[in-house]
Amino acid sequence: MDPHQNSRPDLLAALEARTAKAGVIGLGYVGLPLAMSIARAGFTVLGFDIDPDKISHIDAHKSYIDAVPDAVLAQEHSAGRFAATCDFARLAECDVIAICVPTPLTRHRDPDLSYVENTCRLIAETLRPGQLIVLESTTYPGTTEEVMKPILEATGLVAGRDFYLGYSPEREDPGNRDFETSTIPKVVAGDGEQASELMKAFYGAVVKTIVPVSGTRTAEAVKLTENVFRAVNIALVNELKLVYDAMGIDIWEVIDAAKTKPFGYMPFYPGPGLGGHCIPIDPFYLTWKSREFDQPTRFIELAGEINTAMPRHIIERLAEALDRKSGVALSRARVLIIGLAYKKNVPDIRESPSLRLMEILLERSAEVAYHDAFIAEVPRTREYGHLKGRRSVDLTQAIVSGFDAVVIATDHDQIDYAALASWAPLLIDTRNAFARRDIVSERIVKA
Repeated sequence: MDPHQNSRPDLLAALEARTAKAGVIGLGYVGLPLAMSIARAGFTVLGFDIDPDKISHIDAHKSYIDAVPDAVLAQEHSAGRFAATCDFARLAECDVIAICVPTPLTRHRDPDLSYVENTCRLIAETLRPGQLIVLESTTYPGTTEEVMKPILEATGLVAGRDFYLGYSPEREDPGNRDFETSTIPKVVAGDGEQASELMKAFYGAVVKTIVPVSGTRTAEAVKLTENVFRAVNIALVNELKLVYDAMGIDIWEVIDAAKTKPFGYMPFYPGPGLGGHCIPIDPFYLTWKSREFDQPTRFIELAGEINTAMPRHIIERLAEALDRKSGVALSRARVLIIGLAYKKNVPDIRESPSLRLMEILLERSAEVAYHDAFIAEVPRTREYGHLKGRRSVDLTQAIVSGFDAVVIATDHDQIDYAALASWAPLLIDTRNAFARRDIVSERIVKA
């Protein structure tokens, strides 16, 4: 008799009774909200992270993620439904393990799956029969089967018999108060019929709506499709901005009028470039994988080129405006960047175009500073380590008027735009922030 044949029924029963223990690896923007949703659904959750500071914050009931209020964290932690640790040996305690680790790009814009691979090796050290292992990180189709499964099966345990594999892409939207993890429809898929059944049982207990698909490759493709759609449409409107600007047409006015059409149109907006952990990165996972099948992805790659080029376009517009309005060369200019975060009202700088804007300005010998109430100091990043330690400056008349130009890179709501318009000698608005507030000045240049 196969000693493992009852592992799936036992796990299914535990999931249905909510007596199964869940583990979440990676307690960042995806992992911590997911852990809270699982705990609030009635499961016991153990969070894992390599950063001891995060564990200390959790133990002190101090959330470092905007989507998780301190009160919610304190409630689940105090009730014993959630705890966090750096001790990965405790993965053996967990019946379900969700992986929420980064999937960045290398310098050559190839997928970097080292975080996923290293996490799977850690799981393999304590892997036991009856566990469900789920990947939530965004990746290319085939990762669950081609990368995760071989690492885990090297233990001698067999997927689909001893343990089970699944994929469910994260759908977090930092700063969006209209949705939370439990209310966003969740795409779920298992590696085989039994794994699919377990995936539906687990996530069906955690979120309001699940969307089962036929397999993990399909689920992986769903996430990429969502973000490729956005990347391509943002690239399109960025290109239209350049074209219409040359014609003397305001792209923002065009979009406002076009979106009144009740069918056949969806508004996307231009900006200084793409930021965040998904849209600037995910399309390249698909272009990389498509080479294996000799399939070109010209449309996606062109979109990437357009979006990547936007920060340099903004700097060129700034240089032109400085020369035309004040006669100051960019190399001698003092420039203030408003907003370091990649989107408004969040403390998230991942892939932020503001970092690239600062880098280009420094390359052009300009003096650069920034203001962002959400980010007091530039942290260390993979690509912009030389910016680490720069601190946000205050927005006072004396400080702002001392710069030759102010660039609105991120349109945080709490900024006093009327004051900026009166204090700054030149304003480069990449977000249409002033026009949306009916602030008019000849010193404002849209870019």
